[in-house]
Amino acid sequence: MKSRNYGLYAVALAIVVVGAIWAGVPVGTLALLGLVLVCPLMMIFMMRGMHGNHGDQHRHDDADRRGPHDHSTMR
Repeated sequence: MKSRNYGLYAVALAIVVVGAIWAGVPVGTLALLGLVLVCPLMMIFMMRGMHGNHGDQHRHDDADRRGPHDHSTMR
């Protein structure tokens, strides 16, 4: 399992937000942008966890349904 350092992402996001406010971008615009980005970012993070051992799980489920003595479809 890969270990990601989300703390560095949070620091980078804070720097971008503070820099945007310092550059004169209204806070309301940043809030709207944040709301628009929440959906795709959440989808990316949630789908990342689904790429684990998905194929292996199907093979184990099939073997469990066949039973221990059914050798007709062994792979």
